[in-house]
Amino acid sequence: MFNLTKIICTIGPSSGNPATITRLMEAGMDVARLNFSHGTHESHLANITMIRQAAKELGCRTAILADLQGPKIRVSKLPDSKPITLTDGAEVTITTRENCFGPDIIPTIYKNLPLDVKAGSTILLDDGLLELKVIEVKSATDILCRVTKGGLLKEKKGINLPDASVSAPPVTEKDFEDLEFALANGVDYVALSFVRHASDIENVKRFIHKKSMNTPVVAKIERPEAVVNIDSILKAADAVMVARGDMGVELAPEKVPRIQKSIIQKCNLEGKPVIVATQMLESMISNPRPTRAEASDIANAILDGTDAIMLSGETASGLYPVEAVKMMSAIAREVEPVIVSRDHELKTRVLNPLYGAADSLCYATGAAAAEIKAKLIVTYTESGSTALLVSKYRPRTPILAITMSEEIGRRVNLYWGVIPTVIEKAASTDRMMQLAEKAALDSGFASPGDYIIITGGVPVGQSGSTNLMKVHKIGLSSAGAAAADRRRVTASCPETGTAVCIDPEKCVGCGICVSCCPFKIFGYQNNKIFINSENVGGCAAEKMCVKKCPAGAISVTVNKND
Repeated sequence: MFNLTKIICTIGPSSGNPATITRLMEAGMDVARLNFSHGTHESHLANITMIRQAAKELGCRTAILADLQGPKIRVSKLPDSKPITLTDGAEVTITTRENCFGPDIIPTIYKNLPLDVKAGSTILLDDGLLELKVIEVKSATDILCRVTKGGLLKEKKGINLPDASVSAPPVTEKDFEDLEFALANGVDYVALSFVRHASDIENVKRFIHKKSMNTPVVAKIERPEAVVNIDSILKAADAVMVARGDMGVELAPEKVPRIQKSIIQKCNLEGKPVIVATQMLESMISNPRPTRAEASDIANAILDGTDAIMLSGETASGLYPVEAVKMMSAIAREVEPVIVSRDHELKTRVLNPLYGAADSLCYATGAAAAEIKAKLIVTYTESGSTALLVSKYRPRTPILAITMSEEIGRRVNLYWGVIPTVIEKAASTDRMMQLAEKAALDSGFASPGDYIIITGGVPVGQSGSTNLMKVHKIGLSSAGAAAADRRRVTASCPETGTAVCIDPEKCVGCGICVSCCPFKIFGYQNNKIFINSENVGGCAAEKMCVKKCPAGAISVTVNKND
């Protein structure tokens, strides 16, 4: 089943094997996420190889998203991995010194921590489950704190500074090493964690461009500074992820739903893909069914207008990775048909001056598809931009994106409502129409007699030249004269006395007769209907073809000799 909303799955220990990756794709995974906070380059390369192989075998175009760790502040490794007990009211010391341990000492890998906090600062541990208050910055390495919310602290847990500005570089040395590896192995998207400013995105893009590549960059919004700077970040990024995990720790949890809705709305207006992530089906890490609240959370994200919804621990380390994808897909299918018309909203979406007339044409494409109840929008795209522009206006008609590049085919698989297909390059406009019709039929979304909308560009094959929209009825030739082949319009069977006739002047080539006849008396080739004379003897003379032909072009007669 096809979902308009795309599904991203994190690959980890529970899913990093060929069988499970294949099942995830069959269940509805559109994008596979590799989390570079964990694993090695060797393990990520193994996953990339398995993903590409499974996609090839299934004939799908699953994209790969490399999620960089960013300047994550963590607790260091503890002796024998034994957790530290933090008691309410107790004093503890956070230290950046190496190999410094004790029952009241919390070691951290982040050397700049004493520079970033001051007396009175709040320090959150383990996604906010534990809380400390800074009493005094004792030295360049040690911070004296009081425990205000205690519990067990395990090694490698995250440290958040909700009221401090992190001085660590937005892209670490590890991030650049991981980025180079990811680009060398052909990932389709790169996600940057803990983005604070548009310059963070621009810095990564410069690195990518120096490699003579244009891999899109996803900005993860999880820091308070990113929320404040969202407008400039949105213009710099190719896509945005609402990363609610750290966001819910750095900001008050009650603020997250409003921020999520605001970011989705801004992305929709700008036509930038947006992903909602974190704890969407958290309970399915250990349970086969989600909570009602989780189902509502996914539904509301879809209703808000997200392009994609993401699973993290559910598929990376959970007990039910495939079931989680199936559940997410089922919720999406249930919600998408009842999304109310948003024409008033769509008209306010920002026309992108970079694409000029193409943007207006893509808006008109969605409007025309709704007006004539087209079964499919077929859009030719060299770079993926036309498919994104059509998707921006959220037509209720699926979008078949035709491209000549496997890379672009994978890239557009993140876009809302887009189905990628890779075909040969069209040498002319007529050939473009023929290939579009064939692709529409092959997709299963359209049948002979259905209307489709075709968008493309002239001259053919030139990126950024989208300037053409055609309403096309499948079964009509490019000259609009789809008639039955005059050499084969009548056939009869002497044994049964049955004669079948097609009037070529009336036939519109819709193909309804082909689909309704169980005896395969009618055929469809080169935009024309013909009669299989050898099958006429099987005719039951029920005349279903006569009744269903909208043009009244078919007649069936039976002359029995006694």
